[in-house]
Amino acid sequence: MSSHLHSIDITLEPADNERLADLCGQFDVHLHQLEQRLGVEISSRGNQFRLIGEEPAVARAEQVLEALYMETANGALTPEKIHLYLQEAGGTPEPGVADSNNDSVMIKTPGATITPRGSNQKHYLQNILANDLNFGIGPAGTGKTYLAVACAVQALEQEKVSRLVLVRPAVEAGERLGFLPGDMTQKVDPYLRPLYDALYEMLGLDRVARLIERNVIEVAPLAFMRGRSLNDAFIILDEAQNTTVEQMKMFLTRIGFGSTAVVTGDITQIDLPRQTESGLRQVIEILKDSQDISFTFFSSQDVVRHPLVQHIISAYEKFERGA
Repeated sequence: MSSHLHSIDITLEPADNERLADLCGQFDVHLHQLEQRLGVEISSRGNQFRLIGEEPAVARAEQVLEALYMETANGALTPEKIHLYLQEAGGTPEPGVADSNNDSVMIKTPGATITPRGSNQKHYLQNILANDLNFGIGPAGTGKTYLAVACAVQALEQEKVSRLVLVRPAVEAGERLGFLPGDMTQKVDPYLRPLYDALYEMLGLDRVARLIERNVIEVAPLAFMRGRSLNDAFIILDEAQNTTVEQMKMFLTRIGFGSTAVVTGDITQIDLPRQTESGLRQVIEILKDSQDISFTFFSSQDVVRHPLVQHIISAYEKFERGA
């Protein structure tokens, strides 16, 4: 097995002790995180690092280590930052492919500039910017909703649309609106909280409140969409795995002129009654070959939350395949 091992020595410049300590982490915790995720052995002395492992893993580790050292010039590293860099370095595309398709995609909002983490998020953003109807399907933590909201906010800021319509089905964990306490706003707020959180981050709480008051941003349960035609709007249907077949058809036929729609969901987390077919699961088959409609499928490898979330999703996927 040792015959397959490859080692390289790299020198990180400039030799800044404070930045090097940040790169390694307390008791080398950051280096151990890299070793575990990349399958290599890393030893260091000052600004000299030796990487040992299989050649592709060593090459990948060198790239990540150099990128993280550059990042130390901008602020302290955290396990989350390291995880995101590892996500971007994942997938090891074929030689030449990444460089030839390396056009940067950035979404600019007043509160933040959002860049995709990895090729699948980049593909997702490119699809949203190019098509009127888009589907983002995959597990939690892959950025489906967050990136869709970012695109919506950018479109509003650039006056490409006149309003945002953010929609969720209000059927989760067996609860029904009628059995929840409070008025209608209080009833639907828990279902829409992830959408609010993303809006607050990108536009600020006060501005979001003003835009909602002026009806420029409308956040509503799916049932409120029946009978409407949504023109000149950016529409997001979140948690679409919990739509029925009839609700999905109703929503898709609300899209009007000058509008962009994004439908997100995870078909492995359906909360509908067992005998009820998910509209998201069905629409994949119905529209998969349609032109001007994009589908982006995410997997556990695209998760940008805690590494444990990625591991849990992978374990469930393996179990459900009967492996």
